[in-house]
Amino acid sequence: MTPPQLTDLPIRALAMDDLLRCADLSEDRGWPREEHKWGLLLAAGDGYGIDAPDGRGLAAACVVTRYGGSPAAPELAAIGMVLVADRYARQGIGRRLMTHVCDHVLKGIALTLHATPYGRPLYEELGFDTTGRAEMLRGTFRTEPPTTRGPGPGTTSIRPAGAEDIGRIIGLDTEVFGTDRTHMITRLPAFADRLLVAEDGSGELIGYAALWPNMETHVIGPLIARDTLVAQSLVTALAATTERPLRTDVDVRHEELLAWLKDRGLDSIAFNAVMTRDIPGLPGDWARRWAPLTVAAG
Repeated sequence: MTPPQLTDLPIRALAMDDLLRCADLSEDRGWPREEHKWGLLLAAGDGYGIDAPDGRGLAAACVVTRYGGSPAAPELAAIGMVLVADRYARQGIGRRLMTHVCDHVLKGIALTLHATPYGRPLYEELGFDTTGRAEMLRGTFRTEPPTTRGPGPGTTSIRPAGAEDIGRIIGLDTEVFGTDRTHMITRLPAFADRLLVAEDGSGELIGYAALWPNMETHVIGPLIARDTLVAQSLVTALAATTERPLRTDVDVRHEELLAWLKDRGLDSIAFNAVMTRDIPGLPGDWARRWAPLTVAAG
C-alpha cells in the first residue's frame, strides 16, 4: 500500500494529552522542551497538529491564542510554536499546516506572530507583513538598590498582586494590549512564580509584571508599565526573587530599557520579526507594552 503524501496527512486539534508529544517535537528541533509553557498554551488556546506517519509522535504542530470578541470570531489571533519534526522538514508539511490554520481555521481574522529569520519567508508568502521587531535577552541580572520606596507623592510602590488586583490588572492589560485577554491573565497566578503590581502614590495601578519558570531560566512577561522607570522597578523586584538567569523579549523601540538590561548583565540572544496579517500593526499602546507573556501568544 502506497503511504500518503505528507501534504495529504490530516490535521487534527491537539489536546492536553498531547503535551508530551509537543514537548518531544520541540526537543526534536533543538528547542527546549518547555512543558510548562506548552501547558499554558494548550489550556488557554488551541493546538493543531499532524501525526507523524511513522507513528513517532507529531510531524508538525502550532498553537493559536484568540483574543477579544468570541472564540468563533476573535478580534485578534496569535500563532506560535510552529514546529516541524526534523525528519519531515522542507517537505511542505509546515506550509500545509500554516495554510490550513491561517486560511481556513482563522479566515478573515486579524493575525499576528513572531517570526524567526528561518520562518519569515513562509509567513510573507502567506500574507504577513513585518510591523515590528523584538529582541530576546538572557543572562544573570545584576541587582541594584531600588530607587523608589514606599507609597507617597511621586513614588512607585511595587508589591505582590493579590486576588483583589486581578480585575484591575485585566482592565489595565486590555487598555494596553488593545483587546481582552482575560483567559490568559486569570491563569497568571497559577502559571507564574511571581506576579507583581506597580502603583503610584495615589494607589493607581501603573504597571504589572510576571516571572514564570521555563526550564533553567525565569522569563519576565508580561511586562506592562507606564514608563521606563516603572518597567525597571518591576524587573528589579522580580529579579530579586530568583537565582536563575532571566529571559525576556523586548520591543526594540524601548531602547532605554534594552540598554539598561544589557548594562545589568543580560545579553542579546536573537531578534524576531513581529508580523501581522489583515491588520497594519498590533493594537493597543506599544509605549506601555514592554514584553509579551511569551512570543508564542503574541
